[in-house]
Amino acid sequence: MEQGNKTKVSEFLLLGFSEDPELQPLIFGLFLSMYLVTVLGNLLIILASISDSHLHMPMYFFLSNLSFVDICFTSTSIPKMLVNIQTQSKAITYTGCITQMCFFLFFIELDNFLLTVMAYDRYVAICHPLHYTAIMKSQLCGFLVLVSWILSLLHALLESLMVLQLSFCTNLEIPHFFCELNQVVQLACSDTFLNDMVMYIASVLLGGGPIAGILYSYSRIVLSIHKISSTQGKYKAFSTCASHLSVVSLFYCTGLGVYLSSGVTRSSHSSATASVMYTVVTPMLNPFIYSLRNNDVKRALRRLFGGQL
Repeated sequence: MEQGNKTKVSEFLLLGFSEDPELQPLIFGLFLSMYLVTVLGNLLIILASISDSHLHMPMYFFLSNLSFVDICFTSTSIPKMLVNIQTQSKAITYTGCITQMCFFLFFIELDNFLLTVMAYDRYVAICHPLHYTAIMKSQLCGFLVLVSWILSLLHALLESLMVLQLSFCTNLEIPHFFCELNQVVQLACSDTFLNDMVMYIASVLLGGGPIAGILYSYSRIVLSIHKISSTQGKYKAFSTCASHLSVVSLFYCTGLGVYLSSGVTRSSHSSATASVMYTVVTPMLNPFIYSLRNNDVKRALRRLFGGQL
């Protein structure tokens, strides 16, 4: 690629889901509704966890952190997409794109780590119930969350700084509704080998590591539940981790589904549509899963609203 073909990038174009003008009001209304439900639902979980003394436990401390991250995670992409639809514009500035990509990586990785930490919490609660209070002290809980934030931030900064080193040519159209890392790297006209290697290694270490930790935790949990003699005891033990298991399954199955389907179809627009599942739908459903399957959360919400629920 000749040096003269490279240009100073000022903005990218987010192509979104459809260019059909008749579909834009429908898309705007649908995503605005999902975004408001996501923010409201997760905000209620945070308020319930803070206001109710019965929820001042490690499990709900992690849950409130997860809810906060889900609000931020959704807020990195949906508001910009709604503004673009409303203004009939597809543009996002170069700085805005890199910033959006950085925060998106940060919050999705933080989601990943928090789900792993919550799996460890459930492992201790079920496999070592007598030592749970001694093990899951507030200092350890705070440390686990802090490490999750630091690792997520370092990864997001590394990927973003490496993208800043790339040169871009004339094709600046991103067939997505947000600046997704892989899509942005594919637009570069300079060598992306190092970027691809870092993305691959990060996927293995920061993706495979937490998944392995979750699988190990639940394998031990299943063995512990199997040793319980009474059916009622087994049900009670399983119910304590059912909500988390549902959220984990939803998060990883939708995320893996996106990347597997994009690898098979090679359609960027199909990938953008599938990405809605883990970027919008999953954060929206998490509060419902925890509130509907958890009696403690339901009681806390009733107290929060003065028994009106």
